[in-house]
Amino acid sequence: MASSTPTGKPEADVANKPQHVNHTITGTKSSALTGKLEADVEIKASPEQFHDMFANKPHHMHHACNDKVQGCDLHEGEWGKVGTIVIFRFVLDGKATQLKDVIEAVDPDKNLITFRVMEGDIMEEYKSFLFTLQASPKSGGSGSVVHWTLEYEKLHQGIDHPQTLLEFVKDVSKDIDTHLTKPN
Repeated sequence: MASSTPTGKPEADVANKPQHVNHTITGTKSSALTGKLEADVEIKASPEQFHDMFANKPHHMHHACNDKVQGCDLHEGEWGKVGTIVIFRFVLDGKATQLKDVIEAVDPDKNLITFRVMEGDIMEEYKSFLFTLQASPKSGGSGSVVHWTLEYEKLHQGIDHPQTLLEFVKDVSKDIDTHLTKPN
């Protein structure tokens, strides 16, 4: 049962929240144009396997989900290194989409990687866009939980939160998991 806050509004009952999906939309006090979406996806692959795919082998993602990801090209730098620039080509909402990203952070010990979008179709609606993903061991069993964070600043109030993009990265995570855990 949910308890009440001092304002009388019920608090979320965290114990009954599904473990595999968590959505949050927040705005900062500095601007109504900024936002943050988060989601958790439970997978069977290890955190290290999942992190390795995004950090060192994103050019292999199209093998796991070719209906969604057409390719990932190294534009500048080395796979898995901060400052590396990659170009992702994928289908979002039935439309061919391209993003040019720079890797801003890589932490193999925490299985974390952060990409900042520099150019591409998404920048038609957003002033800035940051993807962070972190894979952590699942408590009480094998597998992992992949935590996605999408931080962004919209160009104007009429632009929606990127909910379809959040659903897309969750679906890609599941496809990559299936690819990584399939028997040889």
